[in-house]
Amino acid sequence: MFSAKRRTQQVAHLSNHEYDIVIIGGGITGAGMALDATSRGLSVALIEMQDFAAGTSSRSTKLVHGGLRYLKNFQVKIVAEVGREREIVYENAVHVTEPKKMLLPFYKGGTFGPVFMNVGLRAYDILANVKKAERRTMLEPPETLQKEPLLKREGLVGGGSYVEYRTDDARLTLETIKKAAELGAVCLNYVKAEGFIYNTDGQVAGVQATDLVDGTSMDIFAKKVINATGAWVDKVQDFDAETPEKEMRLTKGVHIVVDQKTFPLSQSVYFDTPDKRMVFAIPRDTKVYIGTTDDFYDEDPISPAAEKKDVDYLIQAVKRTFPSVQLTPNDVESTWAGVRPLIYESGKDPSDISRKDEIWISDSGLISIAGGKLTGYRKMAETTMNRVVKIMKRETGNKYGKSVTKNLPLSGGDFGGSKNFAAFVHNMAVEAPQYGLSPEEGRLYAQFFGTNAKKVFHFYRGLSENITGGIPKTLAAVVEYAIEEEMARTPSDFFIRRTGDLYFHIQDVVRYKDGVLEYMSKALKYTPEQKEAYRKELLAEIEQATRYGRKILE
Repeated sequence: MFSAKRRTQQVAHLSNHEYDIVIIGGGITGAGMALDATSRGLSVALIEMQDFAAGTSSRSTKLVHGGLRYLKNFQVKIVAEVGREREIVYENAVHVTEPKKMLLPFYKGGTFGPVFMNVGLRAYDILANVKKAERRTMLEPPETLQKEPLLKREGLVGGGSYVEYRTDDARLTLETIKKAAELGAVCLNYVKAEGFIYNTDGQVAGVQATDLVDGTSMDIFAKKVINATGAWVDKVQDFDAETPEKEMRLTKGVHIVVDQKTFPLSQSVYFDTPDKRMVFAIPRDTKVYIGTTDDFYDEDPISPAAEKKDVDYLIQAVKRTFPSVQLTPNDVESTWAGVRPLIYESGKDPSDISRKDEIWISDSGLISIAGGKLTGYRKMAETTMNRVVKIMKRETGNKYGKSVTKNLPLSGGDFGGSKNFAAFVHNMAVEAPQYGLSPEEGRLYAQFFGTNAKKVFHFYRGLSENITGGIPKTLAAVVEYAIEEEMARTPSDFFIRRTGDLYFHIQDVVRYKDGVLEYMSKALKYTPEQKEAYRKELLAEIEQATRYGRKILE
C-alpha cells in the first residue's frame, strides 16, 4: 500500500475508516509519530500536503549528531538526549546513516578554545554515552594540519577530533514512513488538511482534506489529531478557534555544494566564523557541502531559497578557514535552503533559540508538536505518543502497548545492525550478477537501499531493454522502485527526495530529466496538464538550486 499506482485505493481507505490517530505532516516528526503509534497497535493515517520530507526534513545539514554546539549555550539536556539517540537511529537505519570523523580546529580568538573544548568534548562523550572507539581526541597544531592540510595555519592552536553521523535526511524520513506503512499505517502525500471535524462536545474528531492530485475532498475521522506540520504548525492551529498556546519563529539555513576537485577536503570539518557562528564542510560522494546560515525568516515556508548574500557568506567562510581554496560563485553547483520551526524566545538571536521540542494540547483536543531536531525524532515521537495513549486510555478505557521503536529497524534496515552491514553489502554484490547487474552496481544498490536492494534487483531484471524515455536500465529500476515502493509521484519527488541527485549529481538530473518525466508519465498515466506542470516544477527546482552558482540550464 505504498505504491503511487494505488493512490485511488489509498484515498478511498482514508475516507472510509475511523482511525485512532490522524497525523498532519509527513516530515521526520510526523513519520516518527506514525511509526511509534502503529507499532503500538494503534490505527494510523498520515497526510502530507507536499511530498514526504519536502519541507525541513530534506533541507537540513544531513547529520544525525549529538548537538555539540548546544554546549556553547549550556543546553545540556538536549546534548544528552539527542547524543544518545543518534546511536539508536544509526543502528536502526545503517544504510542511511554513517559515522564520520569530524575535525574541530581551534584558533586564537575563536569561538572555542582548546581548554574549553577539551572539557566540552569530554562532557559530550559522557552525556551522549559515546562508544569508546568514537570518543574525542585532542590534537596539537601539527596533528590538526596532518588531518586537514587545507586549514589556515595562522593562529591555529590545536584541534579536536570526534565522530558525527552523516545521513540522508529525506531517505531517513521515507524509511520511517515506509516502516509505518508496512505495519499498517495509511500514509499519503499530496493531501492537504483544510480544516477540522468536531464532535458534539466540541472536540476535534477528524480532518477535512483535499487530494491535491485530482481535487477530491474527503473527511478523515479519528479519535485524536496530531499537528506535526513543522513550519506550518501555526497555520494548522489557525483552523482551530483557539488562540495558539505557543508562538513559532522560523529561521532559514542555506547550504552550498561544490565539487571535491575544487575543494579537496580530506574529512569533515566544523569551523567558526568571525560572527561567532559555526559552519560545517562535509564531503559526500564526489562533492563537498557547506552550511549553514541562520537567519530569521518571515516569508512563505513552502519554497525557501538561497539568496546571493547566503552564498557569498558561505564562500567567504571557506576562504577564511581554507585560504588555498579560492571558491567563486561559479564553483557552486547547487544550493538548498530550509526553514527551522522554533519555539519563539524573545530577544534571542536565531542561533541561540533552543532546539527543544514542545507538545501542547488545545481545549478542543488538537495535539501540536514543534521544535526539536532531526536526531531526536524517535524519542520525540515516543514521548508524544506516551502522552497521547495516556489520554486515550483515560477516555476510552483501552490499554495500548509501550513504544518499541528503540530496537525497531526501519525499512531497509533488517540486517541485524551495523556489525552485519559490510557482510550484507558484500553478499548483495556477489548476488547481483544473477539479476544481470554488475557486482559494483549491486554494491551501490545495497548501500543505498539496504535490504530493499533485492526489490530493485527484481525491478531491474523485469525491465525490457527498450525503456520509455531512453534512460539507462539501472536508472529505470530505481525510478520503478520509487514509484512502486516509495510513492514517488513526480520527477521532483524522485530527483530531490528519493535520490538527492538535485543536490549532489545535478548534471545527471539535467541529462535525464526528460527521460524520467516520460517514464513516470507513462507509469502513472499523467494527464497532459499534469505532465507539463511536473516538467515546469522540476525546471523551477533546478533554476532555484543554481540561481547564484554555476548556470546549468541555458
